[in-house]
Amino acid sequence: MKTRVLIADDHETVREGLRLLLEAQPDIEVVGQAADGRQTLDEVRRLHPQVVVMDISMPGINGLAATRATQTIDPQVAVVALSRHTDEAYVQELLGAGASGYVLKQSPANELLQAIRAAASGQRYLDSALVARNAEAYLSRNAPRPPGPTISERESSVLRMMAVGHSNKEIADVLDISVKTVEVHKANGMRKLGLRGRIDVVRYAVLNGWLQEP
Repeated sequence: MKTRVLIADDHETVREGLRLLLEAQPDIEVVGQAADGRQTLDEVRRLHPQVVVMDISMPGINGLAATRATQTIDPQVAVVALSRHTDEAYVQELLGAGASGYVLKQSPANELLQAIRAAASGQRYLDSALVARNAEAYLSRNAPRPPGPTISERESSVLRMMAVGHSNKEIADVLDISVKTVEVHKANGMRKLGLRGRIDVVRYAVLNGWLQEP
């Protein structure tokens, strides 16, 4: 039996290119297409594909949210994330949301084909370009991590608030401390964690689930 695939991408030319690629394979059947996250979820309910090739950057409901929702609608549907982003945070977030594979748009077409076939057989697949960068550790969602540096509760609070965009003054007001004290906690926490700027703080926050908390 052929693997039933739904293509989700907001660019028609990309969808058509993917359709031509996939339908040229004897073991793959494209059963539908979707231009945004909401349509993707509607088509998952209607078509019951085995695999969804999911673009990450779609309007409305983005690929990450659509991946989570797909797993809620039908946990048997495998999602292969298709993205141009090589950043560790994106990979972790998509795999954590339930994606079975992560493929780079800039990689050879064979990467996507391998990912679809792996996902359809219940396996996980990571783009070889990422594996080459020692990213195979991403595939073990429950793999134990070596203990990291310890920061104080106050340093953690300051960095969490920094990650979601609060200014030093706003942090000081919420925690009832001085702006100078905020700066000290921020500097100490970043030094202990080896973070060099706000981008590093945001990335650390994503990887450690800080941004998912209410």
